[in-house]
Amino acid sequence: MRVLAALSGGVDSAVAAARAVDAGHDVVGVHMALSRSRDQFRTGSRGCCSIEDAGDARRAADVLGIPYYVWDLSERFEETVVADFVAEYEAGRTPNPCVRCNEHIKFATLLDKAVALGFDAVCTGHYARIETGPDGTRELHRARDLAKDQSYVLAVMGPERLARSMFPLGDVASKEETRAEAAARGLSVSAKPDSYDICFVADGDTQGFLRSRLGSQPGEIVDGSGAVLGQHDGAYAFTVGQRKGLSIGRPAPDGKPRYVLSVEPVHNRVVVGSVDELAVQAVEADRAVWFADADDGTFACAVQVRAHGDAVPARASVRDGAVQIALDIPGALRGVAPGQSAVLYDDTRVLGQATVTAALRSPGATSGLVR
Repeated sequence: MRVLAALSGGVDSAVAAARAVDAGHDVVGVHMALSRSRDQFRTGSRGCCSIEDAGDARRAADVLGIPYYVWDLSERFEETVVADFVAEYEAGRTPNPCVRCNEHIKFATLLDKAVALGFDAVCTGHYARIETGPDGTRELHRARDLAKDQSYVLAVMGPERLARSMFPLGDVASKEETRAEAAARGLSVSAKPDSYDICFVADGDTQGFLRSRLGSQPGEIVDGSGAVLGQHDGAYAFTVGQRKGLSIGRPAPDGKPRYVLSVEPVHNRVVVGSVDELAVQAVEADRAVWFADADDGTFACAVQVRAHGDAVPARASVRDGAVQIALDIPGALRGVAPGQSAVLYDDTRVLGQATVTAALRSPGATSGLVR
């Protein structure tokens, strides 16, 4: 097959491309340039989009003996990932930019362009497995190394794009195995630190980044009764479950910490309360993407709402495209925010993904619905 290998400049994508070469595929490497500004993306290998990363990707391609290109996807990245990130926070929701990047850049723009150029598949360094089900369809599964599993952020891609994807690292036992293989292959990125944080927030200050885009918007921080506890400089800078940075002058009556319960952009208000009030019993979601048949009905599953969170047992009900997920154990999830991805699993298999629109709090909470 003709395979386009996405080379981020990290060790994972380099080893994935090497394995594709070993498998006998005709491999071409491509690095996605996601910013035209040399100052926007951080250096020191903290993100996945730095100038150094482009050089590391080129050196990896040279070692593997494959052609290498840089594609400028900066405009598309700004329009879809960055703009969505800002708009979601402004609307009081909590987006995951890695999910949006996989949806709009890696498995939409990149894959569509690859197919148009005659490639059969795109190869990436994601930790996830693709298996063939009993009916012959391709299934997305968790990686063998659960600590590195990235099926959560890949669930938005859908079955059609999964059919043209390759994840050669899905069966790797650990990241250490990947690094050892890179070193044995003579790849200079073998000891390169993992990327983390949001690649387009250059200094890691998400609140500062949002303020630079949205400006100062002073408002109130209140408790469940509406009593004013403090002031903020923009409700967009807060997310459900947040504890730090609330700037509340007086302690709670019970002396315990307070957490963000909801963000109300219409009133530019942030509501805080106790940790117990973060517990939810059900989640509502829409914009579902399914890897399995999901006609109207109810089925057992496990739901995960954070990239590195635990999956908890639940029952999902689908009706007219909307999804309601009732937890088997109310309170098993805390701090679920609108805008997050809810990924449904059957053991290791991804059944589908939907975007959270509301969370129903467990009995006893002072307010019931977070939208």
